[in-house]
Amino acid sequence: MANYPTPHIKAAPEDFAKTVLMPGDPLRSKFIAENFLEDAKLVNNVRGVQGYTGKYRGVPVSVMASGMGMPSIGIYSYELYNFFDVDNIIRVGSAGAMNEAIRVRDVVMGMGASTNSNFASQYRLPGTFSAICSFELLRACVGEAEAMGVRYHVGNILSSDTFYNDTYGLRDEELSANVWGKMGVMAVEMEAAALYLNAARCGKRALAICTISDHLITGEATTADERQNSFTEMMELALRTAVKMAE
Repeated sequence: MANYPTPHIKAAPEDFAKTVLMPGDPLRSKFIAENFLEDAKLVNNVRGVQGYTGKYRGVPVSVMASGMGMPSIGIYSYELYNFFDVDNIIRVGSAGAMNEAIRVRDVVMGMGASTNSNFASQYRLPGTFSAICSFELLRACVGEAEAMGVRYHVGNILSSDTFYNDTYGLRDEELSANVWGKMGVMAVEMEAAALYLNAARCGKRALAICTISDHLITGEATTADERQNSFTEMMELALRTAVKMAE
């Protein structure tokens, strides 16, 4: 039996709903709780990583930040799955497009998450594991996106360990767009692969939904404030997916 609180989450299992939305930014977690959830209660604030539980359309839903990168979401998702009895984690984040057919502010759903990370080596598998989302979550999310009229794309995304790449000096734009993009990868972010791997190992469900915040080919980009507060279509989509999973 796990001891509570964990080193990173000061809460009890009953404080969390079965479905948790995970933005990277703690301020985005706060924004979702204050603008979408009824009777939202702060259930965790260790290290300023804010977690809330409330109700959306009468269904209990939690939202808690993951921080940036695979090590961070790896810790939080592992603890939620294993110690807090969470069944579904939906990442709600931002991503950089590497496909000309995808526009800034479009929504991408990661059916699979390729990665340049060594996260999967811990499992000592004699080959390469394909990190994929939950079909149940994906099916529910696509259905809700079509009902909402959201412009969305489903496919492979890249979870990168590096935001700044030593080869090119700044963001890994040339490498991502020319090498990963030509393989049909839609966009790059930094968390989904670790989330999918933890979900697979724990026998739980995960899905990454990202709004395109910038475009690696065209150079178009949103501001930090927009990423924090204005990606409301993605937030509503994730919440509606959580409700669907509870039916």
